[in-house]
Amino acid sequence: MSTDTTASVSTHILDTSAGRPAEGVAVRLAARSGRDAEWRALGGSATDADGRCGDLPALPEGTTHVRLDFAVEAYLAPQAGNRAGARQDAPAHRDSGTGAFFPEVAVTFAVAPGEHYHVPLLLNPFGYSVYRGS
Repeated sequence: MSTDTTASVSTHILDTSAGRPAEGVAVRLAARSGRDAEWRALGGSATDADGRCGDLPALPEGTTHVRLDFAVEAYLAPQAGNRAGARQDAPAHRDSGTGAFFPEVAVTFAVAPGEHYHVPLLLNPFGYSVYRGS
């Protein structure tokens, strides 16, 4: 939750190729206080059955930039028992060889104290999109 001196962040992932939330994707959160400051890892979570991370760590006071790192390769990889991988029906010649063209998605954005930032990831095997939600 944001306060007058801190911002807050939430996210969710929708698998647009399947038309449903992406469950079990690891998400890491990092923050920095200034354009030239070092990134500080704050921790992470994994998406639930609704594709949401409800327990991301709080941002420290003074945070000006946030980075969300989504580890999507395991979710998209075509492996036995992997529901997402089984849904990939792209021709083999278009495959990157790893099972996921984008194995990781990193989203960096600026924040201001007192604001809440909901940043959804719309994901499919060969593309993604992000935006500031509400």
